[in-house]
Amino acid sequence: MRSTLFALLAIALALPAFAQQSMKPEDTEVWKPVPKVVTPGATDSAPPSDAIILFNGTNDNAWVSAQDHSPAHWFVHNGILTVNKQDGNIETRQRFQDYQLHIEWKIPKNITGSGQARGNSGVFLASTGPGDDGYELQVLDAYNNPTYVNGMGGSIYKQSIPLVNPSRPDGQWQSYDVVWTAPRFHPDGSLQSPAYVTVFYNGVLVQNHFQLQGQTLYIGKPFYKAYDRAPIKLQAHGDPSAPISFRNIWVRPLD
Repeated sequence: MRSTLFALLAIALALPAFAQQSMKPEDTEVWKPVPKVVTPGATDSAPPSDAIILFNGTNDNAWVSAQDHSPAHWFVHNGILTVNKQDGNIETRQRFQDYQLHIEWKIPKNITGSGQARGNSGVFLASTGPGDDGYELQVLDAYNNPTYVNGMGGSIYKQSIPLVNPSRPDGQWQSYDVVWTAPRFHPDGSLQSPAYVTVFYNGVLVQNHFQLQGQTLYIGKPFYKAYDRAPIKLQAHGDPSAPISFRNIWVRPLD
């Protein structure tokens, strides 16, 4: 009996190898659908052919006031978009779900202040209301500027500390490259699947497919609030330091 069992086991183990040997290379070749052709930018930071340009250096027409959806009135000069703190937060006219985002930002040279009062702003990857609720990737001077580490530059605010700190000194351009997977909700508003984010900060991985616990809140524990699509928002923070600037903003919807 034992010898019979061993023989059967040997046959069972040999079957996958036999099946592999009987296959042809073309049995595992996939030919369709053929991926569409996308022409890359002249540099890795330049928008590819299928990108939506959110700021091209000439105007802020792709943006509106986050408060009342009136036209945005941030300052545009020499190809740069600078925060207008009196105008408040701005958000994209278009709404997005999953996407790839590129954005460049600069802390003013010789900025004063410390901690959270040193070039504070934010990229809200999904803005779900007129206030500061949503999902924030923090923008802040992180070069020799101690603060709570889940609120430093490169953090998912109050949720995820960046893996490393690749910040450049103030006065130099910084970049974020983001892959955002939006949360999904059941018809009754309950969570179906959470949000995930991957972030490269100056080309260095700082958030690796991080699973968000909900909205990024200044006070309290995060929670999810149902939404479908949402604009991307830039923050005009109320700290007293000089306003920061942005350039070369583009997005590629992935859904």
